[in-house]
Amino acid sequence: MAGDGTEILIDEKGKRTDGRNLDQMRPISIKVGILKNADGSAEIRMGRNIIIAAVYGPRELHPKHRALPDRALIQCFYRMSTFSVGDRKSPAPSRREREISSIIANALNSVAFVEAYPRTTIDVYLQVLQADGGTRCASLTAASIALADAGIPMKGLIAGVAGGLINDTAVLDLNNIEDQKGSGDVPVGYSPTLDEISLLQLDGVFTIEQFEETLKLSLKGCTDIHKIQKEALKAKYIKIRDEVSVEVENLVGKTEIKEDIKEDIKEQDAKLTESTIKEDKEKKVEEPPLKAPKPVPEESKKEKVPEESKENPIQEPSKEGEDKTEVV
Repeated sequence: MAGDGTEILIDEKGKRTDGRNLDQMRPISIKVGILKNADGSAEIRMGRNIIIAAVYGPRELHPKHRALPDRALIQCFYRMSTFSVGDRKSPAPSRREREISSIIANALNSVAFVEAYPRTTIDVYLQVLQADGGTRCASLTAASIALADAGIPMKGLIAGVAGGLINDTAVLDLNNIEDQKGSGDVPVGYSPTLDEISLLQLDGVFTIEQFEETLKLSLKGCTDIHKIQKEALKAKYIKIRDEVSVEVENLVGKTEIKEDIKEDIKEQDAKLTESTIKEDKEKKVEEPPLKAPKPVPEESKKEKVPEESKENPIQEPSKEGEDKTEVV
């Protein structure tokens, strides 16, 4: 919520309370694929903000009557941890959390190809572990990259940052003090690939010139964040490629070892066969020559006729029973 803008937040040298220039963002780091159980996940650290995004889906929607027949339903659940702010926050979802959840879901709908998954749901969970101003824009940035990590086809990534007005001066990336004490803020979600604004809100009082200058700074900041998003996605897949290449090298090394073992076995077999052949030759030389068999006498070759056959010779059948034919 914007303040009255009376508190001095920019010194004479043009430096802000944390030492940044007017158009300078806080340090940003993004990690992709930090949760194994989620289909897609990301962690963003933007200044003191620490936010984790997890994506589940596309999956079946319950209750089923809420399913859309022509596209997927993107549901976003933005929650702030009870320890994320100085004063303990109530664990129950607040009106602000429900509003931010709806805003982020609408922004993601504009870039995701939800028509490819009819009658399903894509659930996006955003957990703020530590808050220091600009959590809705940082959450949108993390949700967009987690959606890409889940394999959901998208037209482009969305980067979010909030510009604002402090002491009647446009600045980029408001922190918590500047958000509370400044004159106003302009959260922006922008896709440089499509050159489209997916999220634009305004809180406070701006002139047209102040608004245009603040919006210009925000778009520049979103473009810089978009580069960090792409590098974070590349870093994940470069890591996967390196791990796969190491595994392939290990497998190749194992196969080479197996080939060496096979060659050794072949050599040993060849040596064994040569030794056995030599032994057989030596045995043949040592053995005495075989003697020729004795000739068998001719009398033994003649077959002896049994005595019974001599006494009872075979008689031919009589021709008395044969049929006689008369010649006419």
